[in-house]
Formats: sequence, C-alpha cells, structure tokens
Amino acid sequence: MHSAPTLVIIPTFNEAENIGSVIGQVLRLPSFYHVLVVDDGSPDGTADLVDALIRSHPDRINLLRRAGKQGLGTAYIAGFKFALENDYELICEMDADLSHNPADLERLTAPILEEEADLVVGSRYIGGVRIMNWPLSRLILSYGAGIYTRIITRMTLQDVTAGFKCFHRRVLEAVDFEKVRSNGYSFQIEMNYIAWKKGFRLIEVPIVFTERTEGRSKMSKAIVREAAWKVWELRLRSLFGRL
Repeated sequence: MHSAPTLVIIPTFNEAENIGSVIGQVLRLPSFYHVLVVDDGSPDGTADLVDALIRSHPDRINLLRRAGKQGLGTAYIAGFKFALENDYELICEMDADLSHNPADLERLTAPILEEEADLVVGSRYIGGVRIMNWPLSRLILSYGAGIYTRIITRMTLQDVTAGFKCFHRRVLEAVDFEKVRSNGYSFQIEMNYIAWKKGFRLIEVPIVFTERTEGRSKMSKAIVREAAWKVWELRLRSLFGRL
C-alpha cells in the first residue's frame, strides 16, 4: 500500500454538531492521514471541541484559530501554508458537515500516489449526478454553473465548484497565494483553473455528496455573484499572463 504524509484541511464556522464525527471518521483511516481544522472564531465552541480531541490525538489533529469569520478561501490558504511548512506531501480539502464521506479520502489520494494525477477532484457529476437531498433549484444552479464556467474558461472539469479534492504539494508550491483573490465557492474554481493553466494533471473521481443534516448551509447570493464574475476575471488574467 502506497502512503504519503497527508493533511486533511477542514474549515469551520459553527460546526460543533458535526466536527467530532467528521474528525473521528478521518482518524479511522491509516495513521498518515492527519487533520487540520481552521476555525473562524465559531461562537458555538467548535474550536474548543477540537482542542479536547487534540489532547487524545496530538500527533494527528491540528487547529488554527482565527479571529472572526474571514471566509473559505483565506481559510484554505492558511491551511495550505501550514501543510507546506510542515512537509505534507498530499493536501486534501473537505467540508465539516459530513456532506463528504471521509472514507472517500483514500479514493482521492490514490491517483496521486499512483502518479496518475496532480490534483484529484471528488466529482458530484462525473458519470452522472450523485447528490442526495438537494432541492431541484439548487441542483440546476450548481450544474448550470459548471456549464457556464466550462464555456468561459474552457476547463474540462465537470464539477468545477467541488470542495472535496486532493492536491500534490507541487501544485500548491506553484501557486502565488497573494494572487488568489476568491474567498467564496469561486475559490474552488480559481484553484482548479490555476492548476490547469500551469499544466498540472487534473482528474475527477465520482463521489456521493449528501446535503448536511446538522447546522446551516453557508451558501448565499453574494457567493453566487462572486462566482459568476470570477470566471471572467480568471479568463482575462490568463489572457494577460497574470495568473
């Protein structure tokens, strides 16, 4: 079995109902899978729960506490910097609400360990739609966003906004984080696009996405608007060599 030091980054804001379960499931994986929770000052005590878990598993769980809600993109960038500074080879993104199955992490890392890919996306749409408990309106919005993004950017990914993915560290080392400007779900589009334009190998593996049962979704109209404009910005930055 191939292995490599792997960090699973989990951004949190008010995920006290879910965080213990999601971390527990990651810890059932082989011991080279570690967790980093990046908490944005959750008033529900999410970070305190993580601190308690660290006392039992200090070698596998890490926590970054941030002052206030600063956004998804900056949370992941903070996690990426931590991963690079601490010599992790594979760096995964995963939601805290159990919409992503932690058991699927091994399927995300396998193509990179087999040297078939540099970035693996856990796709809700490759080979068919695999989303549980979404209203039709949100499914249409998400699927339509993928078509819209592919037309403008010419990327071939089916699931452009997926938040369940794994990078080899060489991808992140090639990214100038100071130029990454997205902070909502368009952050996923931007990171995919940068990796693709730099010539890294991107592949998708099918996963089942299950809408959260605890807590509240962070989706908003502002996030949708940001994503709609971001794809045009990325295309223009690429044309002018500013990625």
